[in-house]
Amino acid sequence: MKNVQISLNSIDKVKAFVNEISKFDCDFDLVSGRYVIDAKSIMGIFSLDLSKPIDLNIHADGRNLDEVLEKIKSYVI
Repeated sequence: MKNVQISLNSIDKVKAFVNEISKFDCDFDLVSGRYVIDAKSIMGIFSLDLSKPIDLNIHADGRNLDEVLEKIKSYVI
């Protein structure tokens, strides 16, 4: 598992982010305070406070992890 901080401060960024990570067959969790939601859920993401950075937990292994990090690098802080 890898943990990175991301910023999703616009509706377009949220949609693009979900489209990118939905292509992968691994789990992604967004953690904001005491809330943990599925990062592939657009409705779940909009229930979080998007004005602050959010922790993203990526449940992937070696090769997949590198590919995921490459795809989401524009969101990582």
